[in-house]
Amino acid sequence: MNKVYGYIRVSSRDQNEDRQRIAMQDAGVENTRIFMDKQSGKDFERPGYQRLLKKLKPGDTLFIKSIDRLGRNYEEILEQWRLITKGKQAAVVVLDMPLLDTRQGRDLTGTLIADIVLQLLSYVAQTEREFILQRQAEGIAAAKKRGVHFGRKPMQRPTRFDTVVLQWKAGELSAREAAESLQISHTTFLRWAKESSIQSTPCVP
Repeated sequence: MNKVYGYIRVSSRDQNEDRQRIAMQDAGVENTRIFMDKQSGKDFERPGYQRLLKKLKPGDTLFIKSIDRLGRNYEEILEQWRLITKGKQAAVVVLDMPLLDTRQGRDLTGTLIADIVLQLLSYVAQTEREFILQRQAEGIAAAKKRGVHFGRKPMQRPTRFDTVVLQWKAGELSAREAAESLQISHTTFLRWAKESSIQSTPCVP
């Protein structure tokens, strides 16, 4: 007996998959036959997707909410589509695009239209992602020009730093002892001490 499956993917663990799950249930997919991954689609080493592929048999049907659930670029989407429809000989139904429905009974014209729409949507999905990345890069570059800094916030120097540096430069403390007293690493202390404007001759490394 042919079975019906669903596949859900969200890009991160804090994203909600409810919209996709409700769409699957409305289409008649049993909850126990819905596979899900919470990670990016940059590759297909995804546990949920891999389990799904092992389950798919000729004549089965796979529901997905949108075409970009199969991948993040043109080549990957087409490759996975062909793997499912040709390799696994299963049908694919894209809920957001009724024309993308390969279930049995479709005539040659319908199949041709589905192939054209698939290639067009795959290209659009990739182009949209490239535009997003380009806008992100342009936004970061513009922010940097305005003096906005990205990444980890620099560690603040302890209030006793100048005093301890003076003791170190006077030879009263070694660099390791100075670092321990400030509860920072040895390398951080030496880097900060080198940057320090306090002028004296260091004695003990």
